[in-house]
Amino acid sequence: MLAFPETHRDLLNSDIAMLATVGQNGYPQVTAVWFLLDEDDTVRLSLNTVRQKVKNLRVHPKCTLFILDRANPGRTLEIRARAELDPDDDYAFADKLGRKYGANVRMMDRPGEHRVVVTLHPIKINALDLSRR
Repeated sequence: MLAFPETHRDLLNSDIAMLATVGQNGYPQVTAVWFLLDEDDTVRLSLNTVRQKVKNLRVHPKCTLFILDRANPGRTLEIRARAELDPDDDYAFADKLGRKYGANVRMMDRPGEHRVVVTLHPIKINALDLSRR
């Protein structure tokens, strides 16, 4: 497993990241998402299965999670990854993610909708700090 550079680990505690997936037409689709650095040093997301990004990941599991340091926009962390989707029917992970954000993720879904845990398996990690140049 690839390690996150210590210089950018703080960004893994950010409140928002951009998830880029590959759409049906081959073009990127980018969405702001909540995420969590889990205990095993793995980045995970909780996504509703009716969303386009989940549909994209089911067909093309290659994705990128991009985190911008909003206090220093020249500092970024890019995680290129293969996404693994697992059911979260009991909302165990969604509840855990919700605690980070002080939100009840269950209330965001309509009756009959479901969630998946998206685990990112990094294939490349790019940490950039343009403010040091």
